[in-house]
Amino acid sequence: MDHVDVYVEKAEHKKTHLYSWYVVILCMLAYIFSFIDRQILALMIEPIKADLHLTDTQFSLLHGLAFSLFYAFMGLPLAYIADRFSRPKLISIGIIIWSLATAACGMSKNFIQLFLCRMGVGIGEAALSPAAYSMFSDMFSKDKLGRAVGIYSIGAFLGGGIAFLVGGYVIKLLKGATLIHVPLLGAMKAWQVAFLVVGLPGIFIGLLFILTVRDPERKGQRLNTYGHVEKGEFKQCLQFIRKHGKTITCHYLGFTFYAMALYSLTSWTPAFYIRNFSLSPTETGYMLGSIMLIANTLGVFCAGWLNDWFIKKGRQNAPMLAGVIGIIGLILPISLFTQVQNLHISVALLIPAMFFASFPLVISATALQMLAPNQFRARLSAIFLLVSNLIGLGIGTTLVAILTDKYFGNPIMVGSSLSIIGGASCVFAFILLLKGCKFFNDSMQREKLH
Repeated sequence: MDHVDVYVEKAEHKKTHLYSWYVVILCMLAYIFSFIDRQILALMIEPIKADLHLTDTQFSLLHGLAFSLFYAFMGLPLAYIADRFSRPKLISIGIIIWSLATAACGMSKNFIQLFLCRMGVGIGEAALSPAAYSMFSDMFSKDKLGRAVGIYSIGAFLGGGIAFLVGGYVIKLLKGATLIHVPLLGAMKAWQVAFLVVGLPGIFIGLLFILTVRDPERKGQRLNTYGHVEKGEFKQCLQFIRKHGKTITCHYLGFTFYAMALYSLTSWTPAFYIRNFSLSPTETGYMLGSIMLIANTLGVFCAGWLNDWFIKKGRQNAPMLAGVIGIIGLILPISLFTQVQNLHISVALLIPAMFFASFPLVISATALQMLAPNQFRARLSAIFLLVSNLIGLGIGTTLVAILTDKYFGNPIMVGSSLSIIGGASCVFAFILLLKGCKFFNDSMQREKLH
């Protein structure tokens, strides 16, 4: 090979490398918009409750179940499409659907209409993560996969933080305005305008995705006895789950309980500070938005780095081990930050809670991409997201509301409910992930011999 060929090969490699990271960044931008669209609701809790006459439990159904139920169940058929057909087209359509559904939330007049719009947000967002994870596993080696997933996952907390900041700004901007006249739509409340502001721009990301991203070549596919690529039917996916039953159980449930702590934090922390420290929605949005942009973003980055560092040290169970470390760091601050009377001490405890609560978004996905064959990586991720969102988001956030409404009978006690559910979920997550460390090692060895 002469010097010219070497130069061309290096140039092509660099171009491919840069393109791969471009796809990650674009997926991260989509993830940012997805979390803005799902998280903006939490900051609007008081005006939405007042205008639509909702209880905490009804609001939790809007924030949790309406979104998570369809996000979870639509993930399976959409993941099947991702495993068999064009992933960029699927992601693009999903982005446009959830963006339109978010904007439609702003035109809702009652609980049922808002519930249906939140369902639409969940259906659209179900297309993103399984397909994105599948593409990353085809574009990056295992020792770089954690960082790629980590950068993508940063979008969750950039989006959550921006949702709080933008929401707080919009509330401040429109403070005192009973109704705002919107061209073509007429008079609207401030919270309704906020949904339009954060929803519609996502459409442009969807169009950019379909125009600039190509589906990467699929790697790591299983071959049948004739040397042909297996189709990866759902039956084979279930056989894989049964083969690694202990590993999958510890992974799915361990990271689900971990996610329950995260979702409880992001869903009910705004209400806690508004009710217990008399902060305005604007003050709460600025404070929590800043914390999420810094603490959660650093947590995601560190989780990806920690996973890759363990892999380089030869630890095949790196994602599970990183999960155990994260839970150890989370359990005390999530249990205590709502139990102190001083705002500054509470925030000082919330910051490490947010940092460590962000770990599962990276390492849960990385673990499945490391273990699973290409043919059903997206579906394994979708099944996990089904379990995680139904239990962690749908049930977990609702349990906080039920404890507050039914057991304590006082909205100001939402902080105690949050710490009880968050602390208990950490205990279950620690036990399951610790057991899963050994099982994951065994499964990785068995897959190497396959």
